[in-house]
Amino acid sequence: MCPACPSRSSPADRVLFDASAFLRLGIEGSLDATSASASFATTTGDILEISAYAGGAFRVRLGPNTRPDYGLVVGRTKSFATTQPERGTWSLANGDVELSLAGTPLTLRLAHKGATVLASVTDLQPGGDTRLPAFGRAPRGGLWTAAFALDAGEPVYGLGEKFGRLDKRGELVHSQVEDAQSVNTGQGYRNVPFAWGPGNGRGAWGVFVHTPGMVTHGVGHPDWSHRSYAVVVDDEALDLVLFAADTPAGVLDAFTALTGRAPALPRWSFGLWAAGAHDTTAAALATAQRVRERRIPCDVVVVQAAALAPSSTLNSEDTSPVDPPAALAQLRTAGLRTCVREHPYIPAQSRGFRELAQSGFLLRNAHGEPYAAPWRSGAEATTEVGMFDFTHPDAYAWWRDAHEALFDAGACAIDGTGGEHVPDDAVAHNGDWGRRLHNAYPLLQDRCVFEATAKFATAADSPPVVWSRAGWTGSGRYSLGSTGAAQSDWDGLAASLRGALSWGMSGGAFSGSDIGGDYGPGPGGELFARWLQAAVFASHLRLPRAAGREPWAFGPEIEAVCRKWLAFRYRLLPYLEATAAAATATGLPVMRAMPLAFPRNALLRHYETQFMCGDALLVAPVLRSGGEVELALPPGQWYDLNTRQRFAGRQVLRYRAKPDQFPVFGREGHVLPLGRAVQHTGEIDPAGPLEFAWIFGKPQVALGGFAQLTVHANVDNTYAVRVAPSVRAEIFGDPAGIDVQAM
Repeated sequence: MCPACPSRSSPADRVLFDASAFLRLGIEGSLDATSASASFATTTGDILEISAYAGGAFRVRLGPNTRPDYGLVVGRTKSFATTQPERGTWSLANGDVELSLAGTPLTLRLAHKGATVLASVTDLQPGGDTRLPAFGRAPRGGLWTAAFALDAGEPVYGLGEKFGRLDKRGELVHSQVEDAQSVNTGQGYRNVPFAWGPGNGRGAWGVFVHTPGMVTHGVGHPDWSHRSYAVVVDDEALDLVLFAADTPAGVLDAFTALTGRAPALPRWSFGLWAAGAHDTTAAALATAQRVRERRIPCDVVVVQAAALAPSSTLNSEDTSPVDPPAALAQLRTAGLRTCVREHPYIPAQSRGFRELAQSGFLLRNAHGEPYAAPWRSGAEATTEVGMFDFTHPDAYAWWRDAHEALFDAGACAIDGTGGEHVPDDAVAHNGDWGRRLHNAYPLLQDRCVFEATAKFATAADSPPVVWSRAGWTGSGRYSLGSTGAAQSDWDGLAASLRGALSWGMSGGAFSGSDIGGDYGPGPGGELFARWLQAAVFASHLRLPRAAGREPWAFGPEIEAVCRKWLAFRYRLLPYLEATAAAATATGLPVMRAMPLAFPRNALLRHYETQFMCGDALLVAPVLRSGGEVELALPPGQWYDLNTRQRFAGRQVLRYRAKPDQFPVFGREGHVLPLGRAVQHTGEIDPAGPLEFAWIFGKPQVALGGFAQLTVHANVDNTYAVRVAPSVRAEIFGDPAGIDVQAM
């Protein structure tokens, strides 16, 4: 293996790029060009194929096409124009985007509206060759590289759920699904080999590596080239999709159109989820009683699958003293739904292992026998398990339909853990080795569970909701991103926020972390409250499995703070639902990092834990004891939701929040629709959840989707806000020029 592509088990901290390990590619001539594709012969004998997609995207493929692609791309190709301005060069046009190719060595240039946004590597060695190949292949195949130039100081974002700096410039990043165990390293459960840059004012660019294989990214990494972005791809082909747009939001729009949008979600999914250590239905009922007695707003309780249908899980016996359907009916009576936590493994010593193996439903080893892989869940003892083979159509259908018993018992959603442990030497039904299946496996798992939920969940619980810890390209079509296990301290909170924001910058619309962390000494009341306050403005929020991490565990004062902010979370649901609907339509996440929301503002890039919740709210989480936070206000005018005070943008503030306060600012020109405080979403009138409207200055942004509130701009620069009689409107700032009228 090339030293630039370290092994999965022990990625190296320092890896030098050996350019001599690759054959450099050049174009020998054009083979064919139509309105839908173009192909070229290369100096290595590989065929270069070009196709185009909506949003100004070009696909560049080198090498064979014999292995399964796992449905990573769902977009359809479109026509484009090809010309040859001069001998040895070609120009391909897709709307405002132009891709130019030059012959030997093969180089490219991507332009948007005439301005170059991405080009092949320009780092030259004294002998004249580029330090890294613009395009290269290992002599025996199976390993490819491509390299692009980076402007001085240009940041690079994306690459999935990563917990360090959002700007990956200077890093060596491995796109590989891992059982990361924590948020303290560069490993991650949810990876996407997709990176983008804001383009330094010329338009934004994006690069997506279409592969289930491992990808190593040298993002201006000094051991490779500090002025280049290079990828090393472990697969039979090099398959890249290049994007160009006015803004990063445009790049995300095109990327998610290509790889799949997030699904629409039911209202109840945006409420609080209580995971807890619910190994029995009795434990789930105890949590339900606790939240209702203490008036903690909540919508979902999570239980282990073994408590409902033990035959399909690692546990062989149901130790619950309560009849599962009766218990889940009690939960539903309390206004709580039930999510079931499961994994796609079966113990090698269990009753079902032999039967499933005989049917060929499990991954196999090189000898054709069912693969018994070591597996450890948290603090539980290591055991050997078989893994369902989702590439086998009958095994896929068996696992999907095995969920019928869970939904018949009263389940409404699935939390799919595991999926990160496919061994390199496993063999799948479709002929792939585990090394290539490894990253795609959680995508197949999510798809199967999503289809099971759509098939068996009741109409009242639809559309389907799936949580998933692991993920790859396309996982966002089926599941919410559940941030990896966080250490229960301030750094754990900060890393969880960066992981969620990084996932959002990689096409993941929805995400949620476990409030208070998952391991280590207890978080303490102050940290737990600050974690919960930040989670209120994520798309989803959940109490963790770990004991002692509930609002009532820290005394009455902290419990009161948590109750206050959870009440505000439920009031915020009309706004969150509207923001989520926009996410499913455009790919913009609910939580938007500063470089995504304000890509042209260099100052804001350094504030990597503050974020926009949708278009209207700026959130600056408190990340240390005492309540003080430094925040940067973007351009415009901003209103402190705690004090109603107005602040000018383009400034840095030192903000101190009392324990029951949290730094959140409303953006001038926007309207924040709010509902009333409830104990669960079942108390909300489906026909009209809107009861309040906070108007931040002059409401220049019209609000869609609310029959109870409309905004109209008049020709004299005044604004008319028409609200239903049941809606109370509150204006932040000077009300002059704003006419609030009853409908």
